[in-house]
Formats: sequence, C-alpha cells, structure tokens
Amino acid sequence: MNIKLKKLNKTIIKCKKCPRLTQFIKKISLEKRKKNINEKYWGKPVTGFGDTNAKLMIIGLAPAAHGGTRTGRAFTGDKSGDFLFKSLYKLKISNQNFSDNKNDGLILKFTYITNILKCVPPGDKPLNNELINCSTYFIRELDYLKKVKVIVALGKVAFDNCLKIYKKNFNINMNFKFKHGKKYLLPDNKILIPCYHPSPRNVNTGVITPQMINLLFKKAKKLSKF
Repeated sequence: MNIKLKKLNKTIIKCKKCPRLTQFIKKISLEKRKKNINEKYWGKPVTGFGDTNAKLMIIGLAPAAHGGTRTGRAFTGDKSGDFLFKSLYKLKISNQNFSDNKNDGLILKFTYITNILKCVPPGDKPLNNELINCSTYFIRELDYLKKVKVIVALGKVAFDNCLKIYKKNFNINMNFKFKHGKKYLLPDNKILIPCYHPSPRNVNTGVITPQMINLLFKKAKKLSKF
C-alpha cells in the first residue's frame, strides 16, 4: 500500500478534531440499531479504501450511521452500498456485487472510495468547521492518489462540498451545477461527475435506476482509461 496513504489513514482513525462528531459516533456505537444489537460497532472515523493506483475516485459526504460507522468501511453494510456495488460489479470495477464487512474479500480495480467527512454527523448535516477540519484529509487523499483522473460525487451535498474544497484550495471560482452524469473539468485536470445518491429513497422513487448508474460508471470508467 502507498506508505503516505497508510500513514494518513492511521491519523484519520485516531482523529478527534470535532468533539460533536466524536460524541455522536460513540452514542451510535453504544445504542446500536436493533438488527445489529449483538455486533461490535467500528465507532471511529472511517477511512477511504480501494486500489492505491486508482484512476477513479468515488466520494460520498460521510459514512452511514449503521453502515460505515458500524462496519468501518465506506458504503459497506447499508442499502446505498448494496445498490452501488451491484453496478460496480456489473462494470468489472469490483470483484463482487456486495460490500458487507471489512473482511468480505472485496477488491476494487483502479478505484478508491472515500467520504469527504470521515465521521457521520447528526442528521447527516455537518457544521462548516467540521467540513473544514476534515477537508485536509480529503486534499491529502487526492494528493497521494496521483493517478486519479475522474471523481464521481454521489449526491449533491458531496458534489457541492468537493467543489467548495477545490475553490478554497485553488483559489478559483467554479459555478458548476449538480446535474447527474454531466462532466466538469477541475483546475487540476481531473474530471468531476455528479451522480444522484444511491439512497433507498432515491432508488425507491426512481430518481436513480440501475440503468442510470450503470451508464454513468461506464462513462467514468472510459474517461479514467482502465
């Protein structure tokens, strides 16, 4: 594994910069969800994972309360992840169509999955200072994954916050609008593609369908050149 990335992930796991988030993930891990009552929750910040030679990066806003916060891996152990990995498997981006836990044998091909915020915020609404605190980790992930050509942002909030970080880091104004499947050129020559979030609500109401997400990742894979 990339040594710098490995060191960064150790730092992320130990991070307690945001007391509100530290307390919230502790609360979730103690109270648990009924169906997971006998499980031991991860209960710490959740790092990214995948191929350190990634050409494609997939980003969400934050780990799910009973998904990543429970399993210790982004988009793992929840319905959003179930929907996502069916598509990634179909397009040969992952070796299996599910992501249940950290030891399930999942392998990503030239792809890295992470969240902008490494801890789940109450009500899925992070405070501005929490996003600022965590943005340094996301910037370093981008810096260490030098081969990334394409970023797919899952959901408008992840898309907007990715742009916010880029605007601040590059001191440049970008008036990109969230539109599923559209591609935007970022100042470091990466391509940013917004995608409707594969949440149960969006899936159940038809905001996003398997065909839509498959087409988007087919495009992302082609642009990533792998």
